Amino acid sequence: MYSIGQVSEKFQLPNSTIRYYDKEGLLPNLKRADSGVRQFDEDAIEAIRVIECLKKSGTPIKDIKLFMEWCEEGPTTYDKRLELFETQKKNVEEEIKALENTLNMIHFKCWYYQEAVKQGNEEFTEGIPERLPEEIKESYIKAHS
Repeated sequence: MYSIGQVSEKFQLPNSTIRYYDKEGLLPNLKRADSGVRQFDEDAIEAIRVIECLKKSGTPIKDIKLFMEWCEEGPTTYDKRLELFETQKKNVEEEIKALENTLNMIHFKCWYYQEAVKQGNEEFTEGIPERLPEEIKESYIKAHS
């Protein structure tokens, strides 16, 4: 069993966030000591992992709560749970693609300004993208597609 402090440290979450999850019903099987203190077993830890995954993928709390309810309902909701994760997978893949485009632009601009600093001007821009070094050319093309 883990204390709320240990869970907070493990997930780098404030205690208040974990209490919020409990209050919102996201941790339906959370155990409590006789004194009322929350006790987190491995199932609760896994639930928090899933909650954090869904949050990071952009899932609203109301949908995470619905997901947790589906988990409580059992196998009849597998299709709904799968659909939720497939949707979030697609969203994350689109976000990764957008971030890759951003990273390619940054890669190109780092090269660009290194050259500008080296030459003291921007006259080298003539012939872009044809005369770019191959790995920079690839970043340039990806950033501009």
